[in-house]
Amino acid sequence: MNDAYGPPKKKRSTGAVVAMVVGGVFLLLVIVGALSGPEETQDDKAGNPSKPVAKTTAAPPSVPGPTTEPTTAPPAKSASAELPSFVGMGLQSAQDRAQELGYHRLTSHDALGRGRNQISDRNWKVCTQSPPPGRHRSTTEVDFGTVKLEETCPAEDAGGDVAEAGSTMPDFTGKSVKVAREALDSSTGLTVRDASGEDRMVLVESNWRVCSQEPAAGAALDGRPVTLRAVKFDESC
Repeated sequence: MNDAYGPPKKKRSTGAVVAMVVGGVFLLLVIVGALSGPEETQDDKAGNPSKPVAKTTAAPPSVPGPTTEPTTAPPAKSASAELPSFVGMGLQSAQDRAQELGYHRLTSHDALGRGRNQISDRNWKVCTQSPPPGRHRSTTEVDFGTVKLEETCPAEDAGGDVAEAGSTMPDFTGKSVKVAREALDSSTGLTVRDASGEDRMVLVESNWRVCSQEPAAGAALDGRPVTLRAVKFDESC
């Protein structure tokens, strides 16, 4: 039947209502997106290489400033000290005292000129010293002329240096066989015989003194062999 007030109204279907609601929500999202600016894309999040990236300028490497060469202080002058007389002292005591005073360059020799080595310093005593007593630099070498404790100091120090023979035969009479051997060239043939006639072996050459020699003193040393005849120092030739 027709309604008295007009034709009957059609009811909207449920699908139409849903479509209208969805359409309105979509429209609202579009409006909000437009107001909030362009949406960040997936490439932007991954760092698209095609998109210009602001360059970072690395700080320049630090350059060290000019270095100052270390200045070397000039070597200090060696100090000086008073050197007393050591004559009459035992060699070991003299050396200890010299070192206490700052003298460390110490040497010694056989004052009798026999070329003996001071193996045990306590068995030797001081007869001479060089330099003499006085004030000297601490770097000065101190040389002691010595004899064994039971021996008498000579009137004159025979010295510790052995002169080389050279081209002329020296006079070895009265000197030790050891001194004679050291003076001759190492290539020289040397024979040492017992002058006492007992035909003893000359083992410790510093304990034997020369009585005679061939060739004689002053003869030319032209490679010829040398013969020495000797006895012990406490014996007569």
